[in-house]
Amino acid sequence: MWKFDFSILTKDGQKVESVVIAAQDQEAAERKLKQMYRYCEIVRCGVKEEDGGNKASQAISVEDILTLIAK
Repeated sequence: MWKFDFSILTKDGQKVESVVIAAQDQEAAERKLKQMYRYCEIVRCGVKEEDGGNKASQAISVEDILTLIAK
């Protein structure tokens, strides 16, 4: 299962920066996207990297928060 990150323009012309959809391939992800946002225009599609260790990203977040608190 892959995660695809889309940027789209809705039929009303609004830009949506990041819509992440999990699917077997890009075609299936686009099909799911078109069910949620009918008549949208896909501006960008990329494969989202999965974090193998969420603890590292959590540690960075905690460290950043502590830095902000210290200031």
